[in-house]
Amino acid sequence: MRIIVILAFLGILASLASALVYLMRDKGRTNRTVNALTWRVGLSIALFLFVLFAHHMGWIQSTGFGPR
Repeated sequence: MRIIVILAFLGILASLASALVYLMRDKGRTNRTVNALTWRVGLSIALFLFVLFAHHMGWIQSTGFGPR
């Protein structure tokens, strides 16, 4: 479970980094930056939905924060 979340997070960061590279290289002439940011948003939403599904299935437990 932890590995899946870490891989998804690394994918999100890689997409964000590629968007920055495309932004610096293309200077707004192509849609590669928009496409990379679209992938980042899609991966973020997919990760969020996966965590909700995993909690629903009982694969992960919420521990909460605060006084016990």
